Amino acid sequence: MIKKYWPYLLIAFLVVIQFFQIDKTPPSSDANLDFFKLENPPTEVAKLIKGACYDCHSNETTFPAYTSFQPLGWWVRSHVRGGRMNFNLSEWGSYNADKQRLTLEEMAEVTGNKRMPLKSYGWMHEKGKLSDNDRAAMVSWFRAAKR
Repeated sequence: MIKKYWPYLLIAFLVVIQFFQIDKTPPSSDANLDFFKLENPPTEVAKLIKGACYDCHSNETTFPAYTSFQPLGWWVRSHVRGGRMNFNLSEWGSYNADKQRLTLEEMAEVTGNKRMPLKSYGWMHEKGKLSDNDRAAMVSWFRAAKR
């Protein structure tokens, strides 16, 4: 009997989960603690960091329209939470010098190894697609900025 109704049950399930939207309200943050304010990267590097890193690793996440459709919104929200837990560029000034140094080291490594930004991020965000030259510029600056 369930075999006969499974398409209807699936549609009903997909409709019901649309009532469980993610919270897109940005957390409050102190602008004086922001990475850009404190580190002042060159304009080109700042543009690359903003486009490739800030949506998941800051409190300035821009949630695209497709995050209004579940389970896509839940999936994106989990990525953002994970990114912020790893490091949050909006709270950069609250990190001690060792954490900042280690984070810059990690940023250089994962950017250089093409592990970040995630490929799935680049599918929907043109600014998340980095050329080899973009990556080299970011890695070079991250390494130079280490204390």
